[in-house]
Amino acid sequence: MHASCRKFVIHPHNRWYLAWKHFILIWAVYSSFLTPMEFGFFRGLPQKIFLLDMAGQLFFLLDILLRFLVGYHEVQSNSLSLVLDPHKIALRYLKSCFLPDFLSCLPWDYFYKLSSNNELVRYLLLIRLCRAFRVTQFFDTLEKNTRVSYLFSRILKLFVVELYCTHTAACLFYYLATTVPPSQHSYTWIGSLKMGDYTYSDFTHIDLWKRYVTSLYFAIVTMATLGYGDIHAVNVREMIFVMIYVSFDMILGAYLLGNITALIVKGSKTERFRDQMSHIVNYINKNNLDKQICHHIKDHLRLKYHPSYTGSSVLQDIPTTIRTKISISLYEQFIQKVSLFKGCSSGFIKQIATKVQEEFFLPGELVMEQGDVVDQLYFVYHGELHEIRKEDDDTEENTITLHTYSSFGQVSFFCNKPQTSMVEAHEFCKVLRLDKKSFTEILKIYFLDGRIVLNNLLEVKDLSLQRKLLESDFNLTIGNMETELAIRMNFAAHDGHLDLVKRLIGFGADPNKTDYDGRTPLHISASKGYVDISSYLVEQGVNINCADKFGTTPLLEAIKNGHEEVASILVNAGAIFTIDDVGNFLCMTVAKKELDLLKRVLGCGVNPNAKNYDQRTPLHIAASEGLFTMAEVLLEAGASVLSKDRWGNTPLHEAHTGGDRNMIKMLEVAKASQLVELSNNIHETQGIYLMFATPTDEIPKKRCIVFPFHPWDDQKADRKEGVVLTVPQSIEELIKEATKHLEIPNASCILSEQCGKIVYVGTINNDEKLFLVSEAQNE
Repeated sequence: MHASCRKFVIHPHNRWYLAWKHFILIWAVYSSFLTPMEFGFFRGLPQKIFLLDMAGQLFFLLDILLRFLVGYHEVQSNSLSLVLDPHKIALRYLKSCFLPDFLSCLPWDYFYKLSSNNELVRYLLLIRLCRAFRVTQFFDTLEKNTRVSYLFSRILKLFVVELYCTHTAACLFYYLATTVPPSQHSYTWIGSLKMGDYTYSDFTHIDLWKRYVTSLYFAIVTMATLGYGDIHAVNVREMIFVMIYVSFDMILGAYLLGNITALIVKGSKTERFRDQMSHIVNYINKNNLDKQICHHIKDHLRLKYHPSYTGSSVLQDIPTTIRTKISISLYEQFIQKVSLFKGCSSGFIKQIATKVQEEFFLPGELVMEQGDVVDQLYFVYHGELHEIRKEDDDTEENTITLHTYSSFGQVSFFCNKPQTSMVEAHEFCKVLRLDKKSFTEILKIYFLDGRIVLNNLLEVKDLSLQRKLLESDFNLTIGNMETELAIRMNFAAHDGHLDLVKRLIGFGADPNKTDYDGRTPLHISASKGYVDISSYLVEQGVNINCADKFGTTPLLEAIKNGHEEVASILVNAGAIFTIDDVGNFLCMTVAKKELDLLKRVLGCGVNPNAKNYDQRTPLHIAASEGLFTMAEVLLEAGASVLSKDRWGNTPLHEAHTGGDRNMIKMLEVAKASQLVELSNNIHETQGIYLMFATPTDEIPKKRCIVFPFHPWDDQKADRKEGVVLTVPQSIEELIKEATKHLEIPNASCILSEQCGKIVYVGTINNDEKLFLVSEAQNE
């Protein structure tokens, strides 16, 4: 290698280059943390940050040039040699990380603005995350430095890893919220967030620091799986990301805890067992704790190690089934006498007995403080406690003595509200503690007992507590479970599982409970024709005339689906056949050509002349659609041919418009018959002779509406009202009559809505819109 080439090569341990590496390391740390924040929080950097970012990119470009000139160490023949060949240095760098280094130096923020804020361009910004490898290389070097404590360097590295992961997750959480349309910002984790009286609904205009802290808080809480519930995923995208993030956090948490544990264990100089009391005494003396706290700690520790004390921990090695039997034997009779569980099933009581835990409190010890939010429910098993409620000025308002079988902590436990009183042990006490998670799991099986517990709570005289209970999540959960059971029973009725229906009712399910459509199990079984399920439900005393949100009763369901046996059971039980909006129902039945349903409904005595919102009868629909058989059935049921709709048309008019000769003939015969019958009725009651038309009456003439403007005229303000005329024998007569009423000079032609010139009146339909214009207008 020529000396002229070597003089440009930089030694990797050159002090100026090492200073440069530390300088670039600072920029790498800055870029590694800024890139996720830029990706999540900015759509184009502000001017000051943009200039700073551009300066950083220039430094990294300079570092790329230097790395083409920096030698490196290479292992050759089990020895470490220094390579100073510029060609090898350049080739090695080109094969390794030149491309990501170069791409990360490009001004992606500027490209993003040039691309009209194309979101895909912003994803290229993430290439800069490769600079984080420089930070990891720094820590690898730091750990090998014997002048720095290994424990310190490892803990620092783990802390940076945790900080960087949570920082990146916080930026991604915020990114998910900002990539939805502005109209859906309220359906994101931060848009739906409310902290006290402060709301984040317009979060894009909130201070950047507050948005970042909120996102970081969400990321850290999620990573730690604390789940306070104040911030949570709202939409599906956020739920998917949280699931992925928590899955990653389990691995990261195991990595962090494993490393820290290994460090502590390996760094510990002693593993000898020490007496716990000596540790407590040393701790008390060192920290100069209050004497009262010292007495409580020592007393509890003495109690734990007293020969007469036997804790539940001794049972941990015993099989679960045996421990369950022991708990039931010890606590079942006690739980039955607690007023809170009065009337609950034995299975529910046994489950509660297996989940409670013992706790001991010495005289004067505070069990629960006013204002605490706890997720534990307590029962006094032995001893006496005082429940003290204080006002704002810290004066005692009321003191209640809690004896055996009493409970406390209900307000916070069931309502998620701060406790309204403090509880203090008056003497040595033994209490049973039940956590909310276990209670919720039990309610999933015995949720009907949850309703009993709620009713027992509502028996208190405190109206404020009653209101809190009714507004609580506990009440909502019970209601949701009841609705879910009703849906399950509807599914069982739909599938014809009588045994399952019986079991669900045996579990306490209400057979009158409706689903989201207002349908009961009787609706479902009647529609399916299940005789056994319908009979069983009727025997249970269900409401047989209950209508769903569509106005359909179980009897109507049975009739609609042709289940005569089920319909007979319902009728014998006192079901009443009712239909909301009979006219519309019959017209829709005819329009859908459901002949069998029409026969069944008419057979139940429904009025065939019922009208819909347009005053049309089912016979109008049958005549207009040419449904001869349906019209015949309607006439046999007493449908009137003389009934008129809102436009004054009879079924016979509809038949003439449709042109079905058989329909016209049948309706004309029916008209004559009905007119004769009507005449006879009038003659009998009033003695008046009525002249009526014969089947050879003149066919009603067609009508048309003529407007005095061109059909393509868009000047709506200049339009005038039209006139309704009877269609004459010729087009000339129509033009003459329309000109007379509309007063249009030089009118010479009639146009259709499609601007076609009408030359023959036979092509005009009934009630067709026509337009009277002159030849000049038509051109």
